[in-house]
Amino acid sequence: MIALVVVSLLFLLLAVGAPIGFTLTVTGALGIFWIGGWSAVMGVLGSMPRESAAVFEFATIPMFLLMAEFVLRSGIADDLFHAAAAWFGRLRGGLGIATALAGAGFGAICGSSTASAATLSSTSLPAMIKYGYETRMAAGVVAISGTLAMLIPPSIAMVVYGMLADVSIAKLLIAGVFPGLLVTLTIALTVYFLAWKNPEHAPLVDRASWRERVLSLTRVGPMLVLLMAVTGVIYLGVATPTEASAIGAMSAAILYFMRARRTAREVYNVFARATRTSCMLAMILLGAHLFSTFFALTQTTQSVIGWVGALPVDRWIILLIIVVIYIVLGCFLDQMAILVLTIPIVAPLLKSLGFDLVWFGVIAVVTAELGMVTPPFGLNVFVVSRYSGTPVSDVFRGTLPHVVAHLIAIGILLAFPALSLWLPNQMN
Repeated sequence: MIALVVVSLLFLLLAVGAPIGFTLTVTGALGIFWIGGWSAVMGVLGSMPRESAAVFEFATIPMFLLMAEFVLRSGIADDLFHAAAAWFGRLRGGLGIATALAGAGFGAICGSSTASAATLSSTSLPAMIKYGYETRMAAGVVAISGTLAMLIPPSIAMVVYGMLADVSIAKLLIAGVFPGLLVTLTIALTVYFLAWKNPEHAPLVDRASWRERVLSLTRVGPMLVLLMAVTGVIYLGVATPTEASAIGAMSAAILYFMRARRTAREVYNVFARATRTSCMLAMILLGAHLFSTFFALTQTTQSVIGWVGALPVDRWIILLIIVVIYIVLGCFLDQMAILVLTIPIVAPLLKSLGFDLVWFGVIAVVTAELGMVTPPFGLNVFVVSRYSGTPVSDVFRGTLPHVVAHLIAIGILLAFPALSLWLPNQMN
């Protein structure tokens, strides 16, 4: 009864627009107070901040965010798109395919889907419109390509999932490599199919010379080496994710200062933005741990595990139901809210059913990606609409084929866990 009341209050606060970190903290503290009074609340709050944010693994988040800010302000996103366009622009739907590749490349330096979508909206979308691409098609591929930032390492969503589910962050980051490539390929093939079906919606562009192609690689080459180095040191076991994130942030800072002269104000803003986002995520993790403690005190998690375990259905049916729930939640909540609200219950449940939590981390993040482009609250759609001036309804229509293709990609990842697990299982 207590759990039902507190969870209802939680969703009520979310419905009126309260920040997710504040909502989790207030409702979790209220639930603990209901059970044990002020002494229990103060006892939990006395240790919880240290256990949730003041840990070595949490440093991965601000370092990756700082790395993303440095690269975001260095103008590398323009270079990524132009390099991809130079190599793939002559294919049918080539600029859309280049957008998907630029989204994957940018996702490897920026863990935020909305930032990725906003950046692509200002780089690749105008180029596609200039060459006569249908507006809906162009806006749709930009919105869906922005979601790759959640999956491809370094991924903030993977780090948060790892901290909530208590699984190896290093394995989670590496597990996102092949699925990230699969989703990128899915987007590219969808664009190619749409362009083949309606050639007038995606006209061919001028062929780039070999000299232009090689020059485009020299602009993005250092960043590609940086990305492979950060992921590589994690894979080889040379550095932990936290150490690798620090290496990435320092290398991105060097690249940032090498590309142009910077003012003190601009540098301050880079650090300020990374700090604000880190503090927001720290508050979310604190609230998630507080709410999880409340669930543990009420035996809610154990009760759910026992009840589901006693159901006379195959464990894969339960997993499919969870995936469907994630898809539905994605229509109303952002990806971080979905993870912090569900993982404390879902992770122990799936572990008890014998599923690999690293593999499910990939499934959870890919499914949460889908929520960024599905109505009524697909955040990437609104970002693209705002930056491009395209009506929201047109962007939603443009993403519809990609939503269908994404569901197929999720089915492939469910059917073949090795796509997610083979690479992390080879790690040192």
